[in-house]
Amino acid sequence: MKRLVKHPSSSPLFCTSNRTIPLLTPLSLTQCLHNTTPNPATPLPITAAGPPPSAPLPAVSQYGQRVDRRRRQAELLKKGQDLRASHMKPGSAMKKRFWKDVSVKTIPEQGHHTVHLDSRPVRAPPGKSALPIPASKPHLATAIALEWDLLVSAQQALKQHLIPLTSIASRAYDISLQDQQQQRQQSGTLGKTRGEIVQMLMRYLDTDTLLCWAPAKSVHDAMQLEESEERRYESLREIQIRTAQPIIAYLSSHIWPGVEIKPVLDDGSIVPASQPQSTRDVIRGWISGLGAWELAGLERAVLAGKSLCVGTRLVVEWSENFRHVRMSADGDGGGRRFGIEEAAEACSLEVRWQTGMWGEVEDSHDVQKEDLRSQLGSVILVVSGVS
Repeated sequence: MKRLVKHPSSSPLFCTSNRTIPLLTPLSLTQCLHNTTPNPATPLPITAAGPPPSAPLPAVSQYGQRVDRRRRQAELLKKGQDLRASHMKPGSAMKKRFWKDVSVKTIPEQGHHTVHLDSRPVRAPPGKSALPIPASKPHLATAIALEWDLLVSAQQALKQHLIPLTSIASRAYDISLQDQQQQRQQSGTLGKTRGEIVQMLMRYLDTDTLLCWAPAKSVHDAMQLEESEERRYESLREIQIRTAQPIIAYLSSHIWPGVEIKPVLDDGSIVPASQPQSTRDVIRGWISGLGAWELAGLERAVLAGKSLCVGTRLVVEWSENFRHVRMSADGDGGGRRFGIEEAAEACSLEVRWQTGMWGEVEDSHDVQKEDLRSQLGSVILVVSGVS
């Protein structure tokens, strides 16, 4: 085969359709395989001299703008805190905190503690007298002092959710004052506040959360939604029965001996069933005879957990007046103490079941969970003592 040879006259490069490379062979043996006119690159002259320029720096005006912006943000944050602290007009006395130090003082001759804001005692609504805390409850007095020390304005002291321990202690003090008045009058009837509390708590017995059990078969059971051969999910009804039985057994053997506590909402029922009349009479008599601090704690526990059984179990477990019951139960192998977590789980079984399957609603379920534990914790502080 004869090879074509062409002598290029202008370009010393070997040209292909894809690239251009320097000529490595004599000019007489090369040939361009295309007829495109070469277009060599034109290098630009170097006009810069010296090292490369430095990175740009922010101007002084930009730094000042950032400082001003942060100052404005701090001012807005301060205004927001002031608005949360008080909704009163600017300059109002309720907007300010009129005390600097909070302390607990013990009065041995009177047998109680008092919480002082500087030199002023914290007062209870009935008669505006100083709020006395029994000498056997120093932890409660210290906790009330911490509540007031965390307040940033006098306006916050009007909101019960910010001073839960002060409100429940005032409730117990109000009940004790009415009990003393009934004793002086030698009346066999209950005081107004005590009678209202007993009536309200008995209504919760017929709709007790601990005694409302789910149907045996439900389309929402996890084992029906997702079931594998290796794992079987525990149904809501099984969890409710497993949680309720130890509490019911404790109440029937140590607190209300011999009473029969039945589930108020069982399989196939949509209308709550009432407890036997004998059970209601025993429970009513037991609640009516509680001390003022135990009755106030039981009311708070029932309102928070919607369960008279769980509230009673919690109060008896931690009350200083039921220490003999606890010692008897411990002698029978009571085991671990019934605390905040156990009471909260028993009161919110169905909510935890549903949120475990479908997820929580942010700023709703999580807030309710913490609020429930806070309320139950206040109950323990109110009924417990060191005597």
